Amino acid sequence: MAFQIYSLFVLSIIMISFGHVENRLNLLQLQNDIDKLKADFNSSHSDVADGGPIFTERLSSWTERNEKRIILSQIISMYLKMLENTDRSKAHVRNISEELHTLKESLSDGSKKIEDLKDLTKLQMSDLKIQRKAVNELFSVLQKLGDTSGSHKRKRSQFQRLCKC
Repeated sequence: MAFQIYSLFVLSIIMISFGHVENRLNLLQLQNDIDKLKADFNSSHSDVADGGPIFTERLSSWTERNEKRIILSQIISMYLKMLENTDRSKAHVRNISEELHTLKESLSDGSKKIEDLKDLTKLQMSDLKIQRKAVNELFSVLQKLGDTSGSHKRKRSQFQRLCKC
């Protein structure tokens, strides 16, 4: 039962966050399809609760809309990867996959950002050429960091002036 609520919660967050819930019936149909998928995976097995949730816990630390797009695009990719190995002849599997593909397309900018992060981890920072390029870009990077932290500081001070606390 907890897994059913969990699955609906994750899918609801994904769909509502990005405006893909045209009507309640669509979400109710997806819940029905998810229930069938749970039966396929025997998700009522006792080991499902071991170790806590795998996605919803991670979502809580991603608070900004653009940040959520990044993590949600990765989560959707993982669901799609999981569904690649399931019986595609079942209507509920196709329906869930189609909805996830639609959501994935709407999060394409998040996917690009994920790829950027992956590419950064692959940089060989011990390579002298990479180091030279990095040093040449250091001031620009620090300026951008200053721009982003300055805008947050400005918003906070504007709020404090407006607040009658």
